[in-house]
Amino acid sequence: MSRIGKKPVEVPSGVTLTLTGQKVAVKGPKGELTFTLPDAVQASFEDNALTIIPSGDDKTSSAMWGMSRTMVANLIEGVSTGFKKELELRGVGYRAQMKGNTLTMQLGFSHDINYDAPEGVTIAAPKPTQIVVEGIDKQKVGQVAAEIRSYRKPEPYKGKGVRYVGEFVRSKEGKKK
Repeated sequence: MSRIGKKPVEVPSGVTLTLTGQKVAVKGPKGELTFTLPDAVQASFEDNALTIIPSGDDKTSSAMWGMSRTMVANLIEGVSTGFKKELELRGVGYRAQMKGNTLTMQLGFSHDINYDAPEGVTIAAPKPTQIVVEGIDKQKVGQVAAEIRSYRKPEPYKGKGVRYVGEFVRSKEGKKK
């Protein structure tokens, strides 16, 4: 039994949800997103809340039940408030700046790293050591933040690299003589 799947998804005011067969379309002040529900679940929309019910008692239906409810909840949250990931650069000479739609980073390599922001995601560098990734699609925002972090992951000896704000990196002890 999915505890998450049992909860109905509340639709706030200012957001319209359209259910056509297995396709869920959500429109809000920040934009519009769609999601196609898997065949293992059924959805019903009544009293300004979307309820998802599994089609059968098999393992697949149970797994898709909670996932589908979470995906729809993320769509609603994305079009109403949006998602945001913050990254920080730690290291001597590590800097980031925006040039148009391209993020240019200096991460200790012999060359600058240029990252073009994909459609639907905005990247900002309010400070030279801070990067903010925003958008309405949670998966895209997380993927962009992970790709930026992958250029120079935080290393455990000095803690240099690109990390999420609030991320804890366990530091190791160096060599002893």
